[in-house]
Amino acid sequence: MVGIKWRHRARAAAPLALVLLAATGCDSGTTDATPKPTAAPSTSAVRVCAVPAAGPSKAPAGAVTVDPAVPGDLAAKTESSPPHTTFWLRPGRHTLMSDRYDQVIPKEGDVYVGAPGAVLDGRGSNHYAFGGSAPDVTIRYLTVQKFVAPRDEGVVNHDSADGWVIEHATIKDNSGAGLMAGARQQVRDSCLRDNGQYGMNAYKGGGPLKDLVVEGNEIVGNNTDDWERQRPDCGCSGGVKFWAVDGADIRGNWVHGNRGTGLWADTNNNDFLIEDNLIEDNDGAALIYEISYNAVVRDNTIRRNNWVEGRAYAAAGDTFPFATVYLSESGGEPRIRARTNKIDVYRNVLENNWSGITLWENADRFCNSPANTSSGDCTLLVKNTARCVQPAIARAPLYSDCRWRTQRVDIHDNRFVLDKSVLHCTVKCDRMAVLSNYGTFPDWSPYQGERVAESITREQHNRWRDNVYVGPWTFVVHDASRTVGFKQWRASPYRQDGGSTLRARDGG
Repeated sequence: MVGIKWRHRARAAAPLALVLLAATGCDSGTTDATPKPTAAPSTSAVRVCAVPAAGPSKAPAGAVTVDPAVPGDLAAKTESSPPHTTFWLRPGRHTLMSDRYDQVIPKEGDVYVGAPGAVLDGRGSNHYAFGGSAPDVTIRYLTVQKFVAPRDEGVVNHDSADGWVIEHATIKDNSGAGLMAGARQQVRDSCLRDNGQYGMNAYKGGGPLKDLVVEGNEIVGNNTDDWERQRPDCGCSGGVKFWAVDGADIRGNWVHGNRGTGLWADTNNNDFLIEDNLIEDNDGAALIYEISYNAVVRDNTIRRNNWVEGRAYAAAGDTFPFATVYLSESGGEPRIRARTNKIDVYRNVLENNWSGITLWENADRFCNSPANTSSGDCTLLVKNTARCVQPAIARAPLYSDCRWRTQRVDIHDNRFVLDKSVLHCTVKCDRMAVLSNYGTFPDWSPYQGERVAESITREQHNRWRDNVYVGPWTFVVHDASRTVGFKQWRASPYRQDGGSTLRARDGG
């Protein structure tokens, strides 16, 4: 898989590795310190990492017992057993054989159940734990740790087989992604912790990956290898990354303390429901929804995110409104089947994050443009990328269909709370935004000048309404140079946040 970069501004930014080094002093609204969040987690958060559920202390009826004292016993017994076998791993440290490619290759319908204390350990040498193409495999009550998958590859379900169920598992301290995903995969009540790149990488070669459920998990401390520092602007890190997923329910998870973004949907995702999650204390954005379509984001608690990355860019003098919820070239599209035909963001509470919600559309990013960093992908509306050239791209329907459009975004009935004394900032941490850049290239682009900036601001049905703001919020409109106050934001020509209120302090 080729990593997909993300670049959202009209000009190139300093590599994040250099920016982070610059973030230690007082500059552009920062203070001398770069504080880390210290508040206790919510009492309602799922704490599956601290208190993992215990598996059965005796083998289920008919199960094959796996002995931790025998190296490679799990893989060997899997190979010699028929499909739809249940395996019970006894308490202890289970290992594979010494070759780095040794792994368990399940058969269709196999079930793996760990006893209390059962651990499958890659010992820092095996690349993968479970692989192969067999569908409908189940893994429960098992800890999988210390495997060393390469970048962009995963340890559990390495080959993105379909229909896997991962429940009450702990997948931790691995390189690469702890878990890959296939169609119809369910990941429930599991701990995805301290993995080198992602907790989970939801990617299937030749996609799309359909009908994914991620529910009740704790996703914490991932990207320990700090891939954005190793490969600046790679867009290859965070808690969970979703690539070309069609239909996903992301519900009731505790996503916290990840280096980089918490949840990141990148490139032609569609039909997401993101609800009832607690997303907090991630170094970067809580949620990025990028060049994707049709989503519902509701009833989430989002707090203290983006303190590290937002502060770093501010310290470097970057004027772009880096946000905690970042909708980049993403919007509602009625022609693509989903449970909604817009991006509907409502009933969320955002508290003391570095800025709020940014709607962004890069004027220079479209099919066949050099600014399209997503590995040559085109929109879901154009099957033949070669059509997106002059003169056809300058006329309907390709003028619209050859670019990902930030459109039909409805942001309503949310609560946005900001206390700058908590963040230790003075400026650049207080922004909502809807904007684009001045289109410049390539020379055959039909989107040059202010066309996209005018369209995203006034013509693409992007709307804030009926929200509650507490604190000193400002609003960036049209382009990064134009910042207005609440009164002007609500007045002509922008007419945003009808029915909304703003007050200086929280009254409850």
